[in-house]
Order: sequence, then structure tokens, then C-alpha cells
Amino acid sequence: MTPATTLAGKTAIITGSNSGIGLGVAEELARAGADVVINSFTDREEDHALAARIGAEFGVTARYIAADMSKGDQCRALVEKAGACDILVNNAGIQHVAAIDEFPAEKWDAILAINLTSAFHTTAVALPMMRAKGWGRVVNIASAHGLTASPYKGAYVAAKHGIVGFSKVTALETAGQGITCNAVCPGYVLTPLVEAQIPDQMKKHGMDRETVIKQVMLERQPSREFATTQQLGGTVVFLCSAAADQITGTTISVDGGWTAL
Repeated sequence: MTPATTLAGKTAIITGSNSGIGLGVAEELARAGADVVINSFTDREEDHALAARIGAEFGVTARYIAADMSKGDQCRALVEKAGACDILVNNAGIQHVAAIDEFPAEKWDAILAINLTSAFHTTAVALPMMRAKGWGRVVNIASAHGLTASPYKGAYVAAKHGIVGFSKVTALETAGQGITCNAVCPGYVLTPLVEAQIPDQMKKHGMDRETVIKQVMLERQPSREFATTQQLGGTVVFLCSAAADQITGTTISVDGGWTAL
């Protein structure tokens, strides 16, 4: 079986996927033959055009469904509107940095809702669909911060640790049913958002591009190299393959050695 057809006939839903890691995961799943549903909270022409481009490029069915991952009813409606869910990738996330005693309560609530609680809602609707087929994959995009911590990122670290724990519970509740659940823990990934920060960091520190990447942005990542969205997508495709049938309830780090320290 060729890599382009390994996931043919499967439908994958990827939350928070009109850019960055989520888009990279959607493209790699489509490359592997899966029909994909991409998502964000906007409902623009370009969102639907992006889905059309993925479908045309990889020869699969691709749709865009708008849903606000901070709202439980919309999380559930996303999966229901998709109509099928063989592969669920809970990727949506936001970030805010502040000391605990200065952390805005509304930011805490939003981060927990989008980064953690949304995965509960989507998974609750997807699991009956997977059980009906006797096969399913839930992949939660956690973070190196799901395994370790940094100051001033209390909500994000709490949410990502929660996602790791929720992945383990999901794996235990689906064991022996043809369904697996794992958490992927990226370190720093070269997304458009990160790319846009590089010039400001160069100016702030008076360094060239390579120096600011290696000495400032990737200080905690021993490889001193960004992971790519394609690598994250490839990791998800692997977890959806037959080779990963017995990989469940665990974490896979894609962090250049960060959590080995």
C-alpha cells in the first residue's frame, strides 16, 4: 500500500486548522488519502478556498466548518456537521503570558476552554462514531509544556498538562475497541506566527536571523532547530497507521530534545 492511500476512506477533523500546525496536519493527512474537515472560528471566503485548495491538491474531499472552540455547543456541532469522524485531531489553542497574580481571569478561562475543554466536547461526540466502525484515532496536540513548565504560562501549562491526562483517560476508556488516543508534544515549531516574530527579536537583541533563532528563540530546544508543521503532520499520520495500533495513552515528543533535559 502506498503512503498516498494508507488513510483512504477515512474522515479526519482537525480543529484550529486554517494555519500553523493544524494546517500542516490537515495537509499531511490529506496527502495520506484522508478526507479532511478543517476548522477555525472565522467563516471567510479564504477559509473555504483553503479547503478547496487542499482537496484539489491531494485529490480528497476537504471542507471548512466554522466553529468557536471556546463554546462547547459549537465544538460538538463541528463533529456533528462533519457527519463522520474516523480521525480527530484536537489542535486548537491560544496563549497568553503573565504572572499568576497578574493573569487576567478572562484569559485563563479562554485558554482552558479552547486548549482543553474543547477536546472533551469534540471527543465526546466523535467516540460513538468511531465505536460504530470499530476503528478510530484521537490525536491531541499538547506541547512540551504538557510535560514540563515555564514561568508566566500558568494557563497554557495547566491546559496542556490536562490534555495529556485526558488523552490517557480516553485511551483507557477505548482500549480494545480499535480506537487509540495519544498526545503529541511539540517544542517550538516554525509557524507563520513564529516566523513573524523573528524580525522583532533580531531588532531587540541586535542579532542576525540565525543567531536569534539559536540563542534566543530556541534556547531551551537542544537541537537548536525548529520542528516543522510537516513533521508534526507526519507524526499524526504515523499514529493513524497500522504500525501504531498498539500505541495508545502516551505522549510523543517532537521537541528537539527539550524534555530530555
